[in-house]
Amino acid sequence: MGNNNLLDTVKAEAQKWLDGAYDEETKNEVKRMLSNPDNTELIDSFYKSLEFGTGGLRGIMGAGSNRVNKYTIGAATQGLANYLNREFAHLPELKVAIGHDCRNNSRYFAEIVAGVFAANNIIAYLFEDLRPTPEISYTIRKLNCQSGVILTASHNPKEYNGYKAYWNDGAQIIAPHDKNIIDEVNKITSVEHIKFEGNADKIRILGEEMDNLFIEEVSKISLNPEIIQKQKDLKIVYSPIHGTTVKIVPQALRKFGFENIINVPEQDVVSGDFPTVISPNPEEPEALKMAIEKAIETDAELVAASDPDGDRLGIAIRNDKNEFILVNGNQTALLLTWYMISQWKERGLLTGKEFTVKTIVTSELIKKIADDFNVECFDAFTGFKWIAAIIRDLEGTKKYICGGEESYGFLPGDYVRDKDAVGAICMIAEVAAWAKENGKTLFELLKDIYIDHGFSYERLLSIVRKGKSGADEITAMMERFRNNPPKTLGGSKVNLIKDYLTLVSKNPNTGETHSLEMPANSDVLQFFTEDGSKISVRPSGTEPKIKFYFEVQGAMKNRDQFEMATAEANKKIDLIIKDLKLD
Repeated sequence: MGNNNLLDTVKAEAQKWLDGAYDEETKNEVKRMLSNPDNTELIDSFYKSLEFGTGGLRGIMGAGSNRVNKYTIGAATQGLANYLNREFAHLPELKVAIGHDCRNNSRYFAEIVAGVFAANNIIAYLFEDLRPTPEISYTIRKLNCQSGVILTASHNPKEYNGYKAYWNDGAQIIAPHDKNIIDEVNKITSVEHIKFEGNADKIRILGEEMDNLFIEEVSKISLNPEIIQKQKDLKIVYSPIHGTTVKIVPQALRKFGFENIINVPEQDVVSGDFPTVISPNPEEPEALKMAIEKAIETDAELVAASDPDGDRLGIAIRNDKNEFILVNGNQTALLLTWYMISQWKERGLLTGKEFTVKTIVTSELIKKIADDFNVECFDAFTGFKWIAAIIRDLEGTKKYICGGEESYGFLPGDYVRDKDAVGAICMIAEVAAWAKENGKTLFELLKDIYIDHGFSYERLLSIVRKGKSGADEITAMMERFRNNPPKTLGGSKVNLIKDYLTLVSKNPNTGETHSLEMPANSDVLQFFTEDGSKISVRPSGTEPKIKFYFEVQGAMKNRDQFEMATAEANKKIDLIIKDLKLD
């Protein structure tokens, strides 16, 4: 579509908003965009409609079909309600659970969602105030709901908000339900189709009674409560980064048995403006800066933080020089996976029917650890809904231990069906207590895992390209790598290419191909080299960026070789980036 045709289409869509039954505030915002000589904002706001991606509905707040607002949220909920009423028509009543995070407008959107469900004769359990994402997943299961929604944009910048939809197993919605819901949403061609005003009697408010049940369930994952009792004074600095877990994580840690929890007062302030950070993302070093400063001040041993909706964690630990260093998502998953599997073995809980899950872009060392303990490890697409799908499919035949992803998400147990920073932070604190009881720091334990199971080093490179032009550029990059794949990377020959869009793996040297057994297609490319390197390329499903995941292998014979192995790995990744022409 040419630029003129695109602009005509966009203006026609904007005119529908001016002519429709939208409120005056929205219409004034549309008029402002139409009158602006620079059409960039207008195009970005109307060139498409928001769709369910790997993380549900997510975007910048504002007027327009491609923005998060009362009407896009309302349409999504109406479509979901229509689908629920059709799918569960045999039930005497339908129930959903609704939560929200700390973001600007999240409470407003949550109340709109509750009203739409109520207007469609669906009981809406609405939390009295902000709650973490994993607690919504738990509540869906606990109250036997057919669905659930949480209003959140996770770790995105403050101008974003979003809508995560869940199915009756407490997991985010996947095919065929996601596509069917989109079809229902697309049938809503007029704002008049959205039922905004519901019966107030259908809205039920949830409070701390559900918090207590959730915390009790989290506490059951503890594997060594007797060690925690011995190490109950372990100093833990925790920050919610202005988000939903400001109360519940400290409560859960105390339920585990930890008594020395140190907060960061400035970041305990609940705010959708995230005033102390540039981005409320535990992947970003800057987001943990204040917590680390507090840990230095108080001589703490562990730093933990969670993102605004409480499903992802970031940690910092002391190195051999007693300095705090950040632990990346792969390393956190390594520590947690190794600990949980090893302690299941120690306690005689491994029967041969247990399993773990990781995403395809997460470290292969996690699979190596599972293999070394004779525990099955499954690969899933990026997005925790795919890990949850494997748990659901194997329920009753195999026992889930834990699962994680490199993007700082982890689920230690099957009490919910989404990643959970509450449980993961409690468990990493237990790992720290166990290590201390065994005369180690977490840093030394990590190095010992590398010695015993092999060294692996990872790096993530994200290239941001915003708006319609950015989306086109990202598409072109994927086409380039798909049509002209590299022959060597980092000085090693590429011997396997996995294309999850076509679900075909190919040895480019022999031409041999195999089918990839996955539940759906996904726009992901992976290149594997003879020396064990893995490079994954995928456009983000929730942000305007394309991501490159690098993993290279190495060897460590003792703890002293960690820095050398890390330096060599970084050099190799630098070469791979140069080969891909990304520098």
